[in-house]
Amino acid sequence: MSITAGAIKELRDQTGVGMMECKKALTEAAGDAEKALDILKKKGLALASKRAGREASEGIVGSYIHMGGKIGVLLEINCETDFVAKTDDFQELVKDVAMHIAAANPVYVKREEIPAAIIEKEKEIYAAQVEGKPAQVIEKILEGKIEKFYQESCLVDQLYVKDPEGKLSIQDLVVGKIAKLGENIVIKRFARFQLGG
Repeated sequence: MSITAGAIKELRDQTGVGMMECKKALTEAAGDAEKALDILKKKGLALASKRAGREASEGIVGSYIHMGGKIGVLLEINCETDFVAKTDDFQELVKDVAMHIAAANPVYVKREEIPAAIIEKEKEIYAAQVEGKPAQVIEKILEGKIEKFYQESCLVDQLYVKDPEGKLSIQDLVVGKIAKLGENIVIKRFARFQLGG
């Protein structure tokens, strides 16, 4: 089966991964764009997990001001080398994530930062909402509601606001840059300010 240049370009635009990797993924997926995207995500996750142990002590602090100065974001994203921190791809990632934070208003960077007491409080609230249902049903509902809480509260779990299909999470965005730039990338911390907030 022949893979068209248009299909390769479309996948590359969607993921930011190199042309040859996109072509390999499309070939492996027999031209199916959705399967190719899944293949690239798995490769990116594998690469990201390999690089996760590497120290990311370089990077940049970026900022974003939105709505005529009514919302502002400061954000630190780390990488392994100063060289990568200066690339357009890395700087674009910092800008995109800062813009996302302004729009989506996450509370934490990742799940591990949420205090256990807050998770327990959320579970209590959700349990009270589903009283009287069978135990196995309650457990499934609670799992779903806690997962939704993570997706709303944690930056890396949120769906990227600029993704037109609404499928790409911030973590997927970072993993794509890890695959492209070949270095560990970590969203370290952020602060979001809102006038009068």
